[in-house]
Amino acid sequence: MPIQIMLGDITEVDADAWVNAANPSLLGGSGVDGAIHKAAGGELVNACYMFKELQPGIRCPPGIARITPGFKARVKWIIHTVGPVWHGGNKGEAETLANCYRNSFQLAQQHNVQSIVFPAISCGVYGFPWAQAAEIALREAKVEVAARKDQLKVTFCCFAEEIYKIYRAAHEIA
Repeated sequence: MPIQIMLGDITEVDADAWVNAANPSLLGGSGVDGAIHKAAGGELVNACYMFKELQPGIRCPPGIARITPGFKARVKWIIHTVGPVWHGGNKGEAETLANCYRNSFQLAQQHNVQSIVFPAISCGVYGFPWAQAAEIALREAKVEVAARKDQLKVTFCCFAEEIYKIYRAAHEIA
């Protein structure tokens, strides 16, 4: 099956690429971001420093994606994307989140990624409603899998059982 939902730690999943739910500085943080930086080692933060700051502290604006090697992680590539902070849904949050997936898939295709693992982007401290985030994530994954004629395996790795259940339900409906 080209799209899977799982409960667990993204840094324990074998794939060509992990997607990092990064902050705009790309220099590490908490949650998934911190776990991925820890798994990849210090070379990752050094690589992220190489991205030009577009504004002070911003190397990757929301909805955009950047790619680095995986370094010590169990993946060849780490794709960093910054999800939107939820402000009630009237500030383009849904489109920005969709762009996180589209831009991550674009980089994956450019780097011949055949298997990619996503966290629940923006569903942690950024406060995006889980059901809406799951719907957007699965819609974008289905579009990409269809375009790549099932040559891409997409896994959504959920950090908590409650969000896992929401992603599973959204996947069954989709």
